[in-house]
Amino acid sequence: MPHLTLRRLRTAAAAAALGATALVPVVGAQSAQAAATHLVNPFVGATGYLNPDYTAEVSAQATADGGTLGATEAQVASNSTAVWMDHIGAIAGDGGRLGLRAHLDRALAQSASSGTPVVFQVVVYDLPGRDCAAIASNGELPATAAGLTTYESQYIDPIAAILADPKYASLRIAAIIEPDSLPNAVTNQNKPACATATPFYETGIEYALNKLHPIGNVYDYLDIGHSGWLGWQTNMVPAGQEYAKIAKATTAGFASVDGFISDTANTTPLNEPFLTDPDLQVGGQPLKSANFYQYNPDFDEYTYDTQMYATMVSNGFPSTIGMLVDTSRNGWGGSARPTGLNTAPTTTNAYVAANKVDQRPFRGDWCNVNGAGIGARPQAQPYGSANPIIAFLWVKPPGESDGDYPSATHPHGDPHCDPNGTQTDGNGGTYPTDALGAANVPAGQWYGAEFQQLVQNAYPSFGGSSSGGDTTPPSTPTGLTVTGTTASSVSLSWTASTDNVGVTGYDVYRNGSKLATSSTTGYTDTGLTAATAYQYTVAAYDAAGNLSPVSAAVTATTAGSGGGTGGGGGCTATYSVSNDWGSGFNANVTVTNTGSAPTTSWKVTWTWAGNQQMTNAWNATATQTGSAVSAVNAGYNGTVAVGAGTSFGLSGSYSGGNTAPTLTCTAS
Repeated sequence: MPHLTLRRLRTAAAAAALGATALVPVVGAQSAQAAATHLVNPFVGATGYLNPDYTAEVSAQATADGGTLGATEAQVASNSTAVWMDHIGAIAGDGGRLGLRAHLDRALAQSASSGTPVVFQVVVYDLPGRDCAAIASNGELPATAAGLTTYESQYIDPIAAILADPKYASLRIAAIIEPDSLPNAVTNQNKPACATATPFYETGIEYALNKLHPIGNVYDYLDIGHSGWLGWQTNMVPAGQEYAKIAKATTAGFASVDGFISDTANTTPLNEPFLTDPDLQVGGQPLKSANFYQYNPDFDEYTYDTQMYATMVSNGFPSTIGMLVDTSRNGWGGSARPTGLNTAPTTTNAYVAANKVDQRPFRGDWCNVNGAGIGARPQAQPYGSANPIIAFLWVKPPGESDGDYPSATHPHGDPHCDPNGTQTDGNGGTYPTDALGAANVPAGQWYGAEFQQLVQNAYPSFGGSSSGGDTTPPSTPTGLTVTGTTASSVSLSWTASTDNVGVTGYDVYRNGSKLATSSTTGYTDTGLTAATAYQYTVAAYDAAGNLSPVSAAVTATTAGSGGGTGGGGGCTATYSVSNDWGSGFNANVTVTNTGSAPTTSWKVTWTWAGNQQMTNAWNATATQTGSAVSAVNAGYNGTVAVGAGTSFGLSGSYSGGNTAPTLTCTAS
């Protein structure tokens, strides 16, 4: 209701300006751009833009530090980072930094020099009442009708006009739209500043999408916070509804959004390799009950992004949306990083503290965090083409401060950035901010000590010039798949990793514990219990002992009474619950072609053992009659090659038990 009221309160002049801007000078350029091929994944086959403002900062720091550290720091400059339009003056360029057109011109030159397409990342970040739940990045525009008019006419309109210039049609422009905004609309309505700002956030983002989507080579990605913010189902479910509401309000509907990005505002690890099962019982309690997680089952960004993908699709977004992870500061390497599973602790708090790679004392710490490191390098399709995570990016440039803090001589700042400050978890716990205390640097400005730390704690690490040996780990194994199950076994396969010298073998983990090693890209786990779910991950290692990050996890349920696998007619189907919050759940079903010819269609059926009621399904047409469920392929995934697979998902509600069903799969 506030959203509609705000639009009705626009003055006649503002309404007229809105209509005029959509139809005059830019329209010709937008029409030309709209004819460009709009890719599902613009990062594939392209290189990222090297921001000269950032590379200059890195080079200056590397020169000042010198020696081995400086040589290592210099390697950071070869990675693409985003250009931030965080105030109106940034459009033309100020403070010694290039403006938007100057950056785009250099991106064109980079593309011409390399002979490959360039992806140009631009952060759209100047909403009225920006950063309503904190102080570090408050913006220049008030959360008022006048502030919204300024945002539209003096900020979004000029950006859209520049991006729509046909001169830049060959660039692939990834627009990262308004970090932290809509997550605040989901969780922080108890804060008066956020309650006031939310309708301006919603209307401003709707306007930005309406202006940017018609430009054919612009790809729009909305910020979704991070796993430590919206990972609880009580936050994720309304988040899906909020983002769907915004998309449906735009002219193009769901098509106006190409995808979503997480972790720009935080340092949450991409994977927690030794904490893969939030329901693992330690001392009679599930790991997710530890103080660090507070019953949030999403321990890392991989889990969060894959579950958020399912949530967005279930709310109406197309299955082609892409998920991005900002890996610029979530590496968590260095000497404090655990190298193996420690099963000795007998309480959840101690077990989590001993095994988490995230070294923060409190998951809510976010400002210039001690111990953080640069994460995975920018990369397209890090988990293969079938995974919803389409790329890793560096949106927040490593080494630029998250924010400053107030002091006797420095009145501005956010208490969360004070190295001597504390914050609370909302449940009576008090924790240090864990902010770096080497200097007091405003948001977006260069913070040399932070950059040094991020480089030294990078994971994967940067190769040093005097290392004297192989320090490069293999690539992360991809394509981990359950190829078969029985009542007592699970068979796995995965895609081979690569290495600068050579991959020696693979470590296989079951429920977070190392199970075995394999010299091939497959393994069969035996001696299991019937009708039981098991989670698996895989990591590659080389002769020097360098270990890759662990793969994405898969869950398999052994057959038996209530088991999750069935077969027949040339296919098998495997069922796994991806999230369960006590009264509802999300589940994934993987269909594998076990026949001798490609399928043209498939059907999966089962009967619930309890009172489960399916509420939604995606990537299949599913119906439920009583306790019986039937799911048939969608028009685009009926054809499955021999030995290959496809998947669909569903949401449901229940009370009491939620036993996995026995599936029957038929194919033709």
